Amino acid sequence: MPDKEILLVYDKECPVCNNYCQRLRIREAAGELKLVDAREPGEIMDEITAYGLDIDQGMVLKMGDALYYGADAIHMLSLIGSPSGLFNRLNYWLFRSKAVSKTLYPVLRLFRNVLLKLLGRTKINNLQVDGDDKF
Repeated sequence: MPDKEILLVYDKECPVCNNYCQRLRIREAAGELKLVDAREPGEIMDEITAYGLDIDQGMVLKMGDALYYGADAIHMLSLIGSPSGLFNRLNYWLFRSKAVSKTLYPVLRLFRNVLLKLLGRTKINNLQVDGDDKF
C-alpha cells in the first residue's frame, strides 16, 4: 500500500457527514485515507485555521501539501474514489464535475446546517468568531 496519507477533516457529530465519510473508499494507488474529527484539536486543525478555512462551512481534504475545501474537497474525493460499490460509483457520478460540485455543495451544506440546528449541535467555530457558536 502506498505510504501517502490523505486526511479528510469533517464534523463527526454530523450524522450525514459521518455516514458519507465512513462509507467513502479511495483507490489504493491514491494513498491511505485517514478520517479526522474536526472537533478534536490537532495539527491539521491548526493548519486549517491558519489558512482561514471555516470548518463549519466545509470539509477539508489534505493531499500532500494541498488543502481542498468544501466543493473542491468533494470533487477531489470523487476523482480518487474507488469504483467499487454503489455508493462510490454514485459519488463519482455526482461530483466528478467541478461545476456540479460547486452547485450541489452549498445545498448539501444548507441541509447539514439545518439538521445540526435541529439536533442542538454547536458549531466548531475554529476561526473563533464571537457569537458564531450556534447553527
